[in-house]
Order: sequence, then C-alpha cells, then structure tokens
Amino acid sequence: MPHESALPLHTRRTRFDPADELRGLSAEGPVSRVRLAPGAGERPLWLVTGYDEVRQVLGDQVRFSTSRFGARTPGGRDAAQRPDEGIGLLMDYDPPEHTRLRKMLTPEFTVRRMRRLQPGIETIITERLDVVERAGRPADLVELFASAIPGPVLCELIGVPRDDRDDFLRRCHAHLETGKDLGSRAAAGTAFTRYLAALVARQRRDPDEGFIGMLVRDHGDEFTDKELRGICVLLMLAGLDNISGMLGLGVLALLEHPDQLALVRDDPVALDRAIEELLRYLSVPHAPTPRTALEDMTLGGRRIKAGDTLVCSIPMANRDPALVDGPDRLDVTREPVPHVAFGHGIHHCLGAALARMELRISYGQLLHRFPGLRLAIPARDVEFRDRSTAYGVERLPVVW
Repeated sequence: MPHESALPLHTRRTRFDPADELRGLSAEGPVSRVRLAPGAGERPLWLVTGYDEVRQVLGDQVRFSTSRFGARTPGGRDAAQRPDEGIGLLMDYDPPEHTRLRKMLTPEFTVRRMRRLQPGIETIITERLDVVERAGRPADLVELFASAIPGPVLCELIGVPRDDRDDFLRRCHAHLETGKDLGSRAAAGTAFTRYLAALVARQRRDPDEGFIGMLVRDHGDEFTDKELRGICVLLMLAGLDNISGMLGLGVLALLEHPDQLALVRDDPVALDRAIEELLRYLSVPHAPTPRTALEDMTLGGRRIKAGDTLVCSIPMANRDPALVDGPDRLDVTREPVPHVAFGHGIHHCLGAALARMELRISYGQLLHRFPGLRLAIPARDVEFRDRSTAYGVERLPVVW
C-alpha cells in the first residue's frame, strides 16, 4: 500500500503529474483495491486507473449506477424510479430519468447555442484583464483572473442579474470552501439554493430568453422546480473550480514551456489543439461521481461484486500509454485524442462546449494582451491547490 497521506489517494499529485502512489498502483494493474484515505476506517473500494477500464465503467450505465438514492440497486436495476430526495442533480440520476432530462437539456448546450453567450463572455474576460493591468506588477493571476471568470460566466448562462451576482457568488463560494466549518457552509448553501428557487419561480411566471427561461418555455412542467434548481447547482459545482483550475494551471504549464506558449500565442488556429492537450495533460477533475456495480463482473482482471464502489481516476486514465504515446509530455502540437477530462458516456459533461469556449477566449485574450507574460516567482515556489474538488494553483504571481 502507498504511504499514508492526509489527502485521499485519488487526489494526490506532484505538480502537474499524478503522485507516485497512483503510478505504483497503475503499474500493478488498471484496477486496484484501496482505501482512499488509509486509517480512516472506510470500506475498501476499487480505484480504476487504466484508460480502457475507465471508459468501460463510465460508458456502461447498465452495469454501473451513479444514483445516491437507491433508485437502482444490485439485483434491481429495472426498478428505477424518479428520486424524491436530494436536489435534482443530474449526475445522481440513472436511466430512464437521466435519459429524460438529458434529452431536454442537450439542445441548450450545443456549440451553436453556446455561441449566443460569446459576446458576454468576451466582455467578462476583457474586464478581468483590465483589472489585472490596473493592479500592476506583480499581479496574482489566480485571484484577479482565473478564479474571477467562471462565476460571472455561469451567472450569464443561468440568468442571474448583474446586481445579484456578487452576493450570489459569495454564497456559492462559501458553500464550496472546504476550509470553513460545516455549519457555515450549510448556511451558505441554504441561502444559495433559496436564491435559485426564487429565480426558478420568476422564470416560471415570466420566462426570458435565458437558459432557465428557454427550458421553461420549451418543456414547461416536464421539469420539476427541484430539477431546474439541481441543474443550476450542478453547473455551478462543475464549472467554478474546474475552469479556475484549468486557467491557472494551464497558464503555469505554458509559462514553464515557453516554446509551446509561443506557438499558441502567435497562432490562434493552434489554440484549440493546445486546449485539448492541456485538458488531457492537466486533468484538473480528480474523478467523476463514484459508480456502484450492479452485478458481479470481471474488470481489468479483478473480480468486482455487485454493490462494490468504483472510483475512476481521470488523471491516470489520461496519462495511460494506451491513450497516447509519451503521455507525461506536454505537446500542444499533438493531434487531439479522446481524453476523459469531461468524462465519458451518458454523464459526459453537458457544459463541455461552454468550457472549451471559455478556455479559448481566456487563454487567447490573456496571451494577446500580455505577450511578455512570465512568472514573478521561481516556478518551484508556486503552491498547488490540492484540497479542492478540482486541482489547480493557489496563487500565480506574474509580470509582463
């Protein structure tokens, strides 16, 4: 077993790379029986690190369930019912309820629909770059840029009025902040969801041209209020830390590879390819929602029993030689590969098109505005954000 650490095993990293403990497990096989936090007393589970095996688990909704509410249980997978608990998070739904919701949501997340948001996103990013420039050198690119962009973009999508955004995002961040006590986080979460409930109620009465309004107008009572709130919560949970992590960590990776940064900065056409490589190489989400096996099976040479829990390591799957040659090398000229940074199967990230657009505009505008961007401190002194739902950097002081 790997040595003990305060961090769950599947979240451990060494700078841009998965930790040695994860590499050691993967070398022994693509599926390992582990305790994610040794000494914590929790039941052992299966950690899946192989690319093919991760895709197999994530792509098979018949044999693996994401439901937290017992709607699908080993031996009873045909008894799926509409969950009556929780807050309607799509990632907690199995077919047929997941299929029902996803079918209605997918048209709202196409590339064409997301382009409606592009002018607003460009304005948000330009405003943040103005803030960076006014702050002077050195400037913390995480505080002023990477962490300040995802929230307003998601508010733009959901339809939170500009006057409400600061308070709304403050409550959302307080709810997600792992360093706060549980009582404070719960209170912030209650205020956050209460605001969403009022927003949904307003859209029910008078739907506008925004995301929730379009869903209400097109589908009416096919969505419950709980499901509409849950969709908004999921977008915030998935979008805030993941995009912030990708922006900060991606800029650091490019700054440490100046020849590759120059390629991206000087050739806008190369940016899309670079983003796919950064998504693969950095893999800021540690893992998707755990799966529960619904039947006995063999996976990666290991015998899995019905009821067992499986956690899929996104960083290890994206660094598997089965996916790409030289997986530990960042190469922005690499042909894009089918990485699993956005998941796979029916739970593949709904907001992938929005995330790609957000990253493209952010990286592009940043490198264009500050062509001489460089670190203000030695790279070895950069602190990494390892106690969050998504990996990243704590601070990124830069000059230009």
